[in-house]
Amino acid sequence: MAWTSTPSADPGQTAISLLAKKHGIARTVSKLGLGSRNTAADWVRAGRITVNGRVVRDPEFPVVIDRDQLSLDGQPLVAAEKCYLMLNKPRGLVTTTADEQGRDTVYRCFENAQLPWLAPIGRLDKASEGLLLFSNDPEWAARITDPATGPDKTYHVQVSVQPDAALLAKLVSGINADGERLAAKSATLIRSGGKNAWLEIVLDEGRNRHIRRLLEAHDIGVLRLIRIAIGPLQLGTLAKGQWRWLEPHEYR
Repeated sequence: MAWTSTPSADPGQTAISLLAKKHGIARTVSKLGLGSRNTAADWVRAGRITVNGRVVRDPEFPVVIDRDQLSLDGQPLVAAEKCYLMLNKPRGLVTTTADEQGRDTVYRCFENAQLPWLAPIGRLDKASEGLLLFSNDPEWAARITDPATGPDKTYHVQVSVQPDAALLAKLVSGINADGERLAAKSATLIRSGGKNAWLEIVLDEGRNRHIRRLLEAHDIGVLRLIRIAIGPLQLGTLAKGQWRWLEPHEYR
């Protein structure tokens, strides 16, 4: 699936669609790139946000951003400058802002970086590694994660067998598992040796543990799973645990 991103709004500017529509306070704050919807809801319930000078404690209270004045702790809320970055996620980190079990999260990689609020776009499970995108631009995030029109995701996977052409074809043909259709757009052998091999697997949609479940259905063990690309965005030589800002041509 070829993928082309439509131009993002200029930094600091709110999309026209947001300006014209009525949304709940929490969703509006999130769309402005100022925090997650859950965080914004907590601010509202705590009485920290006012609408036109009045405290409102209902996160779903409808507002129109170009009509209503929102403030947090007395300071007017304005759209944040849009930011986009990629991280080479190490294994052992969970893709969440905070973990109820106290496990290390991907935000450990940003310690002392003094970044604005950024949310992960899509997920990589704890045992997986590689390319993970972050942004405070919800419209860009929605385009990337759209199951129908979003970009392909490319993975390098070390497996516990030496697959033949018939097995690779089965991965593309797919299976039905728990009411879901799991299939690879393509599956090719990169190299093999000993008792294992490396595959390149491309997905044109991503379901929970998609590759692991697909391979497990064929009794194939996953030794490593690394995402190396999302559409045209390549992980490249970015070191494990390191991040970089995206260039304008990479997100527009």
